[in-house]
Amino acid sequence: MARSWLIKKALNPPVQHPSLQAAAAAKAHNDNNTIEMKITTPLLLATASLAVAGTPAPAPAPAPLPPPGYAPITLLDGRLTVDVQEKMRFEGRENNFDFNNAINGPQDATWLLNRFRLGLGLQMTDWLKIYVQGQDIREFGGSRPNIPGVLGAEGDDYFDILKAYVQVGDIKKGFSSTIGRQFLSYGDQRLVGPLEWLNQARTFDAVKLRYASSKWQFDLFTSSPVVFNPTQFNKSQYFDTDEPSQTLFSGAYLATQFIPFNLTTDLYVFNKRDQGNADFGPVLDNGDTDFWTIGTLWKGDPKKLAGFDYEMEMAAQFGEVSGRDLSAFAGHWGVGYNWLNHPWKPRIGVQYNWSPGDGDATDGDLNTFQNLYPTNHLFYGYMDTTGWINMHNPQLNISFQPSKKLKVMIDYHLYWNDDNADAWRRVNGVTAVARNAAAAKGASTFRGQEIDLTAIYKFNPHVALQAGYSYFLPGDYLTETQTATRGDDSAHFAYVQLQIDF
Repeated sequence: MARSWLIKKALNPPVQHPSLQAAAAAKAHNDNNTIEMKITTPLLLATASLAVAGTPAPAPAPAPLPPPGYAPITLLDGRLTVDVQEKMRFEGRENNFDFNNAINGPQDATWLLNRFRLGLGLQMTDWLKIYVQGQDIREFGGSRPNIPGVLGAEGDDYFDILKAYVQVGDIKKGFSSTIGRQFLSYGDQRLVGPLEWLNQARTFDAVKLRYASSKWQFDLFTSSPVVFNPTQFNKSQYFDTDEPSQTLFSGAYLATQFIPFNLTTDLYVFNKRDQGNADFGPVLDNGDTDFWTIGTLWKGDPKKLAGFDYEMEMAAQFGEVSGRDLSAFAGHWGVGYNWLNHPWKPRIGVQYNWSPGDGDATDGDLNTFQNLYPTNHLFYGYMDTTGWINMHNPQLNISFQPSKKLKVMIDYHLYWNDDNADAWRRVNGVTAVARNAAAAKGASTFRGQEIDLTAIYKFNPHVALQAGYSYFLPGDYLTETQTATRGDDSAHFAYVQLQIDF
């Protein structure tokens, strides 16, 4: 069934809407004028960064989270490193956004995504490191406009700067500071992560201080998220005067290993601030934003718990969002069992994710959780219909490794709204699958169920192939709240991805 559906989508792409055709034509006209600037500017910046460095010396890994098997090419006795990544993903989607067989929109199609990265690292001394990484992303096929974020598109962004930072200090001796464009990743990435599933990923212009010992690590940072622009050099929100929001995101994160049976026990506090914001997170009101997130993450070690593992993350928020008083909460709890001595390394687990909704949008208070900058694709279903907002999400998770190179995962999800007076929002925490219409308040809260089948095969430490298929069966909420454009038909998602890292 999945195979015939995917072939059908590839052979019969949807007809592009006239407005999208016009946008695409305008974009094509501008590309010839902008591609030279998009390529030349980052290369000049990279060259300048390395020129300032002077004498080279073993370079840093392109922090913070290199892919498995990552091993950069080293030159000049290890002082200069070169890393390369090529990722291609062919995917097809049907009804992922509208659950409606009667409408064949731009999101109901197949396309090919490509991402190329080239990084250069230089270690001047034991305490001074420089790293620059460029990225080029493209989307081929389908009829979505090739603009990141528009109609779910990953889009085009010609060669631009993804990372460019200076690291001062020696982390082996405890202290380091990282200044410049960089990834931020904390805990399981439920609140802060680089979102590597997307072609463009997520990066920040930031200043980060870190102190680490054998049992704990403490980070302090302040940052602004980078906005990807297909025709201009990418800038962060705070420093781009053309952006409607000037966001500052800061925090402190403590990761410890003080509890013997835990892999990690973390405490954190984040602050997000935007003066005069017009469109912030899932709230579409004018007004200032300044709120805090306080939370903790605990993860048990199955090797010290007779094969059992557990996870718990809870976060509370308070402050102001778009002029409304914020008081919100989100929680994650999970437990599993690992057959540690079995050659296939099977694991079975259950988990529950919850975040309350806002029951009254007119009272001046806000109880909708603000999901910050997560990698939500990892957690709430690979079809990306759900964020950590106004939801109940119990799961069953099964994984096993038939060989050292192959891993198989099966995940089953159930979804409910917490409160029909609040919207059901997608994985980005902003786009609404269904808004809080008056007619929906008395409907069932059951959104539906999803099953994800995933296989990952590692040919060697540098080359990995991943494939997956997901199926969403709508629940009574979609049936009882249908509109002229949103139905209650089942949805499909399938993909094949090849990634090469050196």
